Amino acid sequence: MSKKLYVGGVSYSTTEGGLKDAFSQAGNVVSAIIIMDKMTGRSKGFGFVEMSTEEEAQAAIDMFNGKELDGRTITVNEARPQEDRPKRNFGGNRGGNNW
Repeated sequence: MSKKLYVGGVSYSTTEGGLKDAFSQAGNVVSAIIIMDKMTGRSKGFGFVEMSTEEEAQAAIDMFNGKELDGRTITVNEARPQEDRPKRNFGGNRGGNNW
């Protein structure tokens, strides 16, 4: 069964291909994704790598956590499910400024 890893502290210049290539040293990489900011199109500095087995995921954690990738020290650990966040309220006033 595959295992998803969180990768934090990723350099803004790191590509998904570069992330996949690096983590392939620890085993078979199912997927690698860098999270991008919707407004700017730039990397948010973190991503996720999915390894094909739990053993390969643990090997990747051991190999990369606290190590340098593209000039930045990265954090690698098991990804947790996204928590439900409360719905954001933007005030509902879409008509502009009402001073």
